[in-house]
Amino acid sequence: MRGWQLHELGQPQDVLRFEEQPDPRPAAGQVLVRVLASPVNFPDVLLCRGEYQLKPSLPFTPGVELCGEVVEVGDEVTGLTPGDRVVGGADLPAGGFAEFALMEAKRTFPAPRALSDAEAGSLFIGYQTGWFGLHRRAGIQPGETLLVHAAAGGVGSAAIQLGKAAGATVIGVVGGAGKAAVARELGADVVVDRHEEDFVDVVKSHTGGRGADVVYDPVGGDTYTRSTKCIAFEGRILIIGFAGGTIPTPGLNHALIKNYSIVGLHWGLYNDRDPQAVRRAHDDLSRLADEGAIRPLVSERVSLEGLADGVQRVGDGETVGRVVYAAE
Repeated sequence: MRGWQLHELGQPQDVLRFEEQPDPRPAAGQVLVRVLASPVNFPDVLLCRGEYQLKPSLPFTPGVELCGEVVEVGDEVTGLTPGDRVVGGADLPAGGFAEFALMEAKRTFPAPRALSDAEAGSLFIGYQTGWFGLHRRAGIQPGETLLVHAAAGGVGSAAIQLGKAAGATVIGVVGGAGKAAVARELGADVVVDRHEEDFVDVVKSHTGGRGADVVYDPVGGDTYTRSTKCIAFEGRILIIGFAGGTIPTPGLNHALIKNYSIVGLHWGLYNDRDPQAVRRAHDDLSRLADEGAIRPLVSERVSLEGLADGVQRVGDGETVGRVVYAAE
């Protein structure tokens, strides 16, 4: 089969190699799928750089989530048969940036019929992260105000849609007029171009000085620090990631004085610690997709051969929504 592999670590454009590889074979508990679509996630960028918490042995094929058609099932796999259209996480080192990939059966779910291959392939990580962050960790309630950073990106766009589906007022923060238009299209009630406005002032203005009840922060650094200036009494700041490159060191005295919570989310842990909750979240997300309440924003479809450039551009922060390899 054809696919991308890493033989060394570095910037995606420098280290990804497109080459012929042996077809993978499923072991016990795995399924082999023909890749129908695989989106670029920021963890794919970190995997290339060697900066992700998961560090597969070289060489390996990135592509951490996908939509695929089951080709073969390994021993001990039940409930999945060849021909099934599925979504979920790839089982590295045989990731989704190739013609075929491996998936753990326990992390493989039916693809929602309402979504295209490219949309379905983008449902697992970003929307599961948003669902667990907003509902399980932050306990968002109808009528609350949700502040979403990097609102035009992969996880941010999911958070906007899930926040609206939960009945929240959503304020999205983006960088640039083009991304602002995307955030509005996604349903954000208020959009802040951080190049033109101070989101702290905007949040205070639109909440009568009360602040945001929930902050969804995949950026970190100064974005986190500034968010503490506009968090509401008993608000919750969700720590999703550090795409900005700097891990903040919060002043816990400030959290004490203002009565807000700093809430971490490592969504991947739920796959092992509470897999039934992951399955329930998938069922709820599928329902929302069928109802038209959520739809992954696929801004760009690329060929398999064009994936490396897409990975680099995601790493450089030049994209909106999802960049997806789609087989057709």
